[in-house]
Amino acid sequence: NKRWKCKVTMLKIENLHATVADKPILKGLSLTINAGEIHAIMGPNGAGKSTLSYVLGGRPGYEVTDGSATFDGADLLDMEPHERAAAGLFLGFQYPVEIPGVSNVQFLREALNAQRRGRGEEPLSGGEFLKVAREKAALLKMDMDMLKRPVNVGFSGGEKKRNEMVQMGIIDPKLAILDETDSGLDIDALRTVGDGINSIMRRPDKAVLLITHYQRLLDYVQPDFVHVLAAGRIVKSGGPELAHELEEHGYAEIAA
Repeated sequence: NKRWKCKVTMLKIENLHATVADKPILKGLSLTINAGEIHAIMGPNGAGKSTLSYVLGGRPGYEVTDGSATFDGADLLDMEPHERAAAGLFLGFQYPVEIPGVSNVQFLREALNAQRRGRGEEPLSGGEFLKVAREKAALLKMDMDMLKRPVNVGFSGGEKKRNEMVQMGIIDPKLAILDETDSGLDIDALRTVGDGINSIMRRPDKAVLLITHYQRLLDYVQPDFVHVLAAGRIVKSGGPELAHELEEHGYAEIAA
């Protein structure tokens, strides 16, 4: 007997239009991501890459004027940001914010338990949480002492990104949207972050949307699909070879 594998749609975006301060940024973007897939979006500055991540995350000030987005079968755009997070969506920022006076451990335990309560699950005790935190920190080669420090305060750019990957590992989302996670990383940090993405998110029941300017992160996180975003919509899609083509020739011809 043949065993048929049915693809489960994780994220489905159709004809998405969005404005920022009344300026149209996304202009008919469509994209489908299935469980088990890693998609990379590349494109020139001002194409709408970060806007897409903020719209999906529910950031205030980003207004959807047309189109739809469903996450795991539910209307994503109808959810509040905390509901999106509880449903399993994680947004990694290009520039992670600093939160003075709040330790990483405190912040992450509160965030994780808030999501668990939102899903009707029991919150983790302090001991249970620390066990998870140690495991994920070790995976990303981060000293536990760093998790006791205020969130991102005094961290280098690479440390902030590594810290965000530890956050992702602890929260364990279904879908990770990572906005230029490779920004500001040296070669060693890039490899560590890439290994972290693979070990945490490369699973049949998870999916990743990587937003990046450069092909270099894709050497470590091999995408299933690469898309070019230009002028607010996806203008070309392909496999990993498309990223090499863009690295060699740039966006001028495709984005024209």
